[in-house]
Amino acid sequence: MELILLAVGKLRPSYRQTVDEYLRRLGRYVKVREIEVREASRAPTVAAQQAEEAARLVARRPAGSRRIALARLGTGWTSRQVAQQVERWMREARPVSLALGGSHGLAPDFVAGASDRWSLGPLTLPHELARVVVVEQLYRACTILRGEPYHKGGARE
Repeated sequence: MELILLAVGKLRPSYRQTVDEYLRRLGRYVKVREIEVREASRAPTVAAQQAEEAARLVARRPAGSRRIALARLGTGWTSRQVAQQVERWMREARPVSLALGGSHGLAPDFVAGASDRWSLGPLTLPHELARVVVVEQLYRACTILRGEPYHKGGARE
């Protein structure tokens, strides 16, 4: 299985360092790569910005990959549920693209067209921090699946 992190915008150095560390760790379990697209900061409206960024994400998404949208209105998963999702994706044996929007999130049409919608919860997070959380949770999911001691949560977490 290949995980592709599709993200809007470049990370500042402190976030970049953390994401790179988790991508390195995650790479021990699955093939993973990150694709960044430019923010549409000059678009006249938020809707136009989201639409332009969505078009960039679609253009860079590998053909045939399952699209997972990170969206506030998605489903919140515990770490164990993320592990179950990763296990399901592994069984499907096709690439999985996880899309993270920029500062205004993903376009509603892009989210509606996704196979799954994953919410990190009702909190408002900077999009850079959301990327850190997603990569860490994917790494955690892989350690759960392998029965490794990284995850300290209980049986239901």
